[in-house]
Amino acid sequence: MAESLQQKAKQPVSAMLAGPYGHPFHPILVTVPIGAWVGSLVFDIGSHIADDTDFLSRGAMWLIAVGVIGALAAAMIGFLDLLAIPAGTRVFRVGLIHMTLNLLVTAAYAGNFLWRKAGDGPSGSVGVGQLALSAVSLAVLGVSGWLGGQLAYHYGVRVADEATQAEGFTPSHRRPGATTD
Repeated sequence: MAESLQQKAKQPVSAMLAGPYGHPFHPILVTVPIGAWVGSLVFDIGSHIADDTDFLSRGAMWLIAVGVIGALAAAMIGFLDLLAIPAGTRVFRVGLIHMTLNLLVTAAYAGNFLWRKAGDGPSGSVGVGQLALSAVSLAVLGVSGWLGGQLAYHYGVRVADEATQAEGFTPSHRRPGATTD
């Protein structure tokens, strides 16, 4: 029974939207918000060190916006992956926690963007509260990312089954130095 539930979680709900079997789109999409939000924190810190604080403050604000847009795209595809997991299982609960944390982080960053955009927009160094919100949000994102790693690497959600994975470890019978045509 558990094996058939596991196989169900490996198959996409929609291969066109979520990626084909063994090649989910969600993991590649999450690199956009992660990179943008890490970059925004670097710009936030830089705004307290560098001379051109306005440039860094504005850059951080727009990196946050890029991250929010990227996170929404990743969330839509991730939700399709969640639908492939049988409800009532431990892995489904981990998926729900992962999704909830990511949505909270995305909402925090959306609020942070609006906070920075308020009035005439950012000028000078990024406020300590805004910087702290980014740092805490990024820490929560790290916890959620760890849970996402558990889903893929520990539970095998949306990855190839063991028989398919084993094909890659079959010794090749080619001669050393032989070329393929």
